[in-house]
Amino acid sequence: MAYILGVKVDAVTRQQAIDRVAEMMTGGEQHYITTPNPEMLVAAQKDAEFRDILNRSSLALPDGFGLILAGRLLGTPLPERIAGSDFVFDIARFAGRNEYSMYLLGGRGDVAERAAEKLIARFPDLKIVGAESGPAFPSSRAQSAAADEAEGSHTNVCKRILDAAPDILLVALGHGKQEKWIAAHLTELPSVKIAMGVGGAFDFIAGRVRRAPKLMRALGLEWLWRLFLQPWRILRIYRAVIVFSALLLRKYLTPRLK
Repeated sequence: MAYILGVKVDAVTRQQAIDRVAEMMTGGEQHYITTPNPEMLVAAQKDAEFRDILNRSSLALPDGFGLILAGRLLGTPLPERIAGSDFVFDIARFAGRNEYSMYLLGGRGDVAERAAEKLIARFPDLKIVGAESGPAFPSSRAQSAAADEAEGSHTNVCKRILDAAPDILLVALGHGKQEKWIAAHLTELPSVKIAMGVGGAFDFIAGRVRRAPKLMRALGLEWLWRLFLQPWRILRIYRAVIVFSALLLRKYLTPRLK
């Protein structure tokens, strides 16, 4: 295990992560999995609640080439990058083989439903008991009526998941929101053994957004591919590449140079 900018990241291979999932499913406790990446670590520096949720996760997968480089810099190397989008397929394969059911929550429009169809086509034994876009999140300046309506939306989502009684819950509400939603509602969903925040995974699975070529992923250049396809992400990529690197240098290298 490594702590990078105060955030826990587990030093596991992809197979070891699946083995951990198998262990979680056989115990009596509930678990949640996070996928820390450089942008999430930057956000966690100013959000103590988010940082605490990340650090209390049962498994924190290193999702980002920047974390691999940071691990080497700190002398706590991470075996490999485990992208959350890829790990969804691992969990779906595992769930299908072991007769565990799954619920997909999040994404825009019908992307969760489309992702469910793609997963079932790839893993015919997989049982998906629900797929939906998820609850509303009003702005902090929303009127009380809008806030009440959003709260009702969260309650209704929880009721639908409760009725479907999945074993595994994948939540794609964007980093920060999805982890906080899981932390707030997991105990209300007793059938769920594992919940995992998966960011934009449904978009990739559904074919709404193309993944970077394997070579670019291997070279740690997936961020450049995402910027090419989605130039509106430039601020997010700036935080993940420039701000993250600056924080690492300031925290870990500057003291050594004094």
